[in-house]
Amino acid sequence: MSELLDQQCVNMIRFLSVDMVQEADSGHPGMPLGAAPMAYVLWTRFLRYNPSNPDWVDRDRFVLSAGHASALLYGLLYLTGYALSLDELRRFRQWGSKTPGHPERGHTPGVEVTTGPLGQGMANAVGMAIGEAQLAARYNRSGHTLIDHHTYAMVSDGDLMEGVGAEAASLAGHLKLGKLTCLYDDNDVTLSAGTNITFTEDRAARFRAYGWHTIRVDDGNDLAAIDLALTQAREYTRGPSLILVRTHIGYGSPEQDSFKAHGSPLGVDDVRKTKEKLNWPTAPEFLVPGAALAHCRKALDRGSESEADWNDRLTAYTNAFPELALELKISLCDDLPAGWDTDIPVFPADAKGIATREASSQVMNAIAPKLPALTGGSADLDPSTKTGLKGLGDFNPPAASGEDTQGSEGGGWSYAGRNLHFGVREHAMGAIMNGMAAHGGIIPYGATFLIFSDYMRPPIRLAALSHLHVIHVFTHDSIALGEDGPTHQPIEQLANLRAIPDLTLLRPGDANETAVAWQVALESRGRPVLLVLSRQAVPTLDRHRYASAQGVRRGAYVLKDAANGTPQLILIASGSEVGLIVAAAERLQVEGIAVRCVSMPSWDLFDALPKGDRDAVLPPTVRARLAVEAGAAQGWHRYVGDAGDVIAVDRFGASAPGETVLREYGFTVDNVCSRAKSLLS
Repeated sequence: MSELLDQQCVNMIRFLSVDMVQEADSGHPGMPLGAAPMAYVLWTRFLRYNPSNPDWVDRDRFVLSAGHASALLYGLLYLTGYALSLDELRRFRQWGSKTPGHPERGHTPGVEVTTGPLGQGMANAVGMAIGEAQLAARYNRSGHTLIDHHTYAMVSDGDLMEGVGAEAASLAGHLKLGKLTCLYDDNDVTLSAGTNITFTEDRAARFRAYGWHTIRVDDGNDLAAIDLALTQAREYTRGPSLILVRTHIGYGSPEQDSFKAHGSPLGVDDVRKTKEKLNWPTAPEFLVPGAALAHCRKALDRGSESEADWNDRLTAYTNAFPELALELKISLCDDLPAGWDTDIPVFPADAKGIATREASSQVMNAIAPKLPALTGGSADLDPSTKTGLKGLGDFNPPAASGEDTQGSEGGGWSYAGRNLHFGVREHAMGAIMNGMAAHGGIIPYGATFLIFSDYMRPPIRLAALSHLHVIHVFTHDSIALGEDGPTHQPIEQLANLRAIPDLTLLRPGDANETAVAWQVALESRGRPVLLVLSRQAVPTLDRHRYASAQGVRRGAYVLKDAANGTPQLILIASGSEVGLIVAAAERLQVEGIAVRCVSMPSWDLFDALPKGDRDAVLPPTVRARLAVEAGAAQGWHRYVGDAGDVIAVDRFGASAPGETVLREYGFTVDNVCSRAKSLLS
């Protein structure tokens, strides 16, 4: 390989990006100009992938965490032979193109995760490395290595500044994820200025303190030095690696080393000057020299050969371990194995009942032994969220455990362990879960209190945008948690989360609704699911008297109808308030009022029903409707109408025993009955 051809390839990558941005009159040329050399070395010498099959299981994963440099990634995908045409590069950032402003998973072939909000992609990469480590530990056998790949991320100063990046890096170092490498585009410039005004700590020292292996490359144009650094990172297996590559933003342009090169087209004159400076023809635009393209397209043959070799190994593995091979195949397809739900408990009627978080724990532990893909944990809250998987071990490197290798759930410490301890890192937990789901083979769950969903909204939103199958378990879901007071009592969180498109939120009303909610969560495909659960006990309804909890699947269902089937009044509730409207309905019926009780655990599932099905639950002719939920009223008026009412919480909570707070805020049978009757007068 000649140095001349290498340099031609690097400049081809640079100027495809520059021309994309200039053609669109929008985008970020600075990073592609500076980072093209490290991207070229990684993609042509180290990264293992098959452009003909972007979903090949044992491919290396590449994450462009600095998603504003999307033009760099699109150029690489085109040049190496993915199903992305040069015409799509010309349509960069245009309506209907496969080259949007920031990379989007499922939209562009070869894009692993949706990135853009800085730090998210870096945390996604940690999740992908966790996914690889767990599947390798679970399925590889002596002489049969089936899962063996690396995760690479390209990160920027902004990724390292964001808190989510720091949270994820800290956990990755603790977990000793030796197959994770981050290439840091260390150019000392951000969007608005040089980093000297905001970001002056020793980044290498910080990452070493996290437990990372750090390598410096002093010249980002030195291909040999980059090659050596990547080799050293691949050979270092005792922890993740950060390669700090000193680059120049806008390299070769009149705006080199200035923040002005970050996020604006160079302009016609400066594009010409930059091409002249780097000895690249000024015309035509989108120039792709034949020899350079042929060199990059060798990735097609390399990828085909790598996948063919892996397929041979898969055949041998399947012959030797047919049950494990089938189990892995089912997990990788995000399917559910036969009989996964046969042990889900059916909860007997109980006026005292149990908290839905406790019911959730029982359901999870009934399912997990039969569903090996289910893996997750909490942000240091397992004892409170009740989300530990008993006897299934902790995901941790064995060497990290010292003399205590038993683990918190009695199954030992190993990368095969299925209890993942995120620590007090809610934001990173959400982003890491996204990476685990994007990796494949795992259905990740994560748990914390509902109030702390505020720390997690960015990755929840990105999971919905990316159509990722992740499950969030949010407990302590209302003012009923009591004494911890308003800082921990969620008010607006339900409304906030319900506003996110392509997401399912379920707030089950009792133990049996919780069991069905878990079934819905696991059966869902291509969307995140949020389970919102109570801290306090709620009655377990007698399903001989009330409708089957399978109604949860429809989002809302008639729990109990008026005796004559013609209601005067409809009471609607979700979650822990379902038991309250049931008790109120019984009193109202004694007073001769025909009441229908509707449990509505999921707005989005209900809204997806045909209008006729929705009208069967909430007949338009019955205008007296009262919704009851211990959260913000926002959104409920679409279901109660202008003649209805809502008992809700539109102010912050208070510190007192939960029963006291509920009473003072009007969540009593007396108040429900009074407000309901006022609708009939």
